[in-house]
Amino acid sequence: MTLKNQIKTTILLGLLTAILLWAGNQIGGTKGLTIGFILAITMNIGTYWFSDKIILKLYKAKPAKKTEHPELHKIIENLAKEAHIPKPKIYIIPTQTPNAFATGRNPKHAAIAVTQGLLTTLNKQELKGVLGHETAHITNRDTLITTIATTIAAIISYTALIARYALLFGGRDNEKTGNILSLLALAIITPIIATILQLALSRSREYLADEKGAKLSKQPLALANALQKLEQATKTTKGNTATSSMFIINPFSAKGLANLFSTHPPTTERIKKLQKMKI
Repeated sequence: MTLKNQIKTTILLGLLTAILLWAGNQIGGTKGLTIGFILAITMNIGTYWFSDKIILKLYKAKPAKKTEHPELHKIIENLAKEAHIPKPKIYIIPTQTPNAFATGRNPKHAAIAVTQGLLTTLNKQELKGVLGHETAHITNRDTLITTIATTIAAIISYTALIARYALLFGGRDNEKTGNILSLLALAIITPIIATILQLALSRSREYLADEKGAKLSKQPLALANALQKLEQATKTTKGNTATSSMFIINPFSAKGLANLFSTHPPTTERIKKLQKMKI
């Protein structure tokens, strides 16, 4: 399953890149495209570099003292050794909604944050499974991959904006802007497709983190049980949808076609895959 999901990640990034190249070709040599490219790169590098500080501050996370949370520290320390990475910094989020996320630009500058509710909702083995999942996100360098995908999607959105301006202010068939149908596709359809691909990539990385996390913790069934508990507990959650992709469980449920725009795969599918795993 790991190879399958890695191939899927490569294909999705390739498709995003192909859309970007096509969009750039439709716009032509527009100086605004270059400016948008530079702005998108700068914005996302900044987000990548400072993401840990931003997200931890947003959720009012506080460092977890080893004297107050010895078991939490011990589990993460053992998982880090198993994964051959430095021990991530550990934070507690002051909320009773059970959830967790990993952040940081690389394994040397990583952090794992858990909510107070997670510590009281899960037993030791389930907690180990969840923390294994988050450790896997760090070793898989998902922050970097997500940043690359977000950068490409942001540039595509910018070119779509240029196309909309071209349509509004009299864009017609010519060498620079292409034909009117291409502009319509670029302005309306392309950014939607790019978003769908970006989110599909996010879902693929979740499957990878589940698998690798289960292997690190040696607790696939415990992780499956934890996901089930977290799914139930977060059904009534309200909060910041912009950061929902960070968490092990999306705090905001999606059904039907809305799944195309979900940052996470269906929990039932994740559970089925974990239950079939043999460690």
